[in-house]
Amino acid sequence: MAGKNQHVVPREDGWAVRGEGNERDTSHHRTQADAERAARDIAINQQSEVLIHGENGRIRERNSYGNDPFPPKG
Repeated sequence: MAGKNQHVVPREDGWAVRGEGNERDTSHHRTQADAERAARDIAINQQSEVLIHGENGRIRERNSYGNDPFPPKG
């Protein structure tokens, strides 16, 4: 079973990783790139997705780690 999707979200002092549905951030980072790396490591471990939000809070990118149907449809 797949784990929780990980969201990379902006914060006043940098960026955070938050598991989907969690009330608290998992970790805080100075840069978005650092937060993306941390989220990716968690997603690979949990076979879930990383959803990267822009500074406006909207999702701008998503990457899946281990949760894709194989072979891909279409």
